[in-house]
Amino acid sequence: MIKFGVRLRQLRKEKNMTQKMLAERLGLATSAICSYEAGTRYPSYEVLIKIAGIFKVSTDYLLGIQKGRYLDVTELSEHDIEILVMLTESLRKKGK
Repeated sequence: MIKFGVRLRQLRKEKNMTQKMLAERLGLATSAICSYEAGTRYPSYEVLIKIAGIFKVSTDYLLGIQKGRYLDVTELSEHDIEILVMLTESLRKKGK
């Protein structure tokens, strides 16, 4: 199971975000983010939900309960969703 801190660091780096930048968005000290990533401290429920919102992932994904990531397609047209499905299938085939 992937730990919260590892997943948080991975998501933060994917967005080219520093610990300081994330801390500022959350209204926390940089040391809090450092502690989360080191696994010595865990966020409150409120902060966990904010982190999920920033990175567009579920709290279950952050906590390592859910393995996959999901994409919110709420505001996309059916045509756009179909394009994403075809792209996803193509990328999966390419990876095999």
